[in-house]
Amino acid sequence: MNTETHYAEAFEELKRIVATFERGDVSIDELSAKIGRAAQLIRICKSKLATTDEDVQRILKELDAISSGTTS
Repeated sequence: MNTETHYAEAFEELKRIVATFERGDVSIDELSAKIGRAAQLIRICKSKLATTDEDVQRILKELDAISSGTTS
């Protein structure tokens, strides 16, 4: 499956997994797979957040450079 998982989708699935844990609805047989999937979703979310942070920082630097260029 090569389709890109969006942040919101990954986060919602992660919340569902956590809710399942909180309710105690996970059998021992499912536990390992659920934990593995949760770890994968956390990596996806962290990566998306890091990329977004980098993009925002880049945009802010560009805006600062534009602003500094027009006031000089």
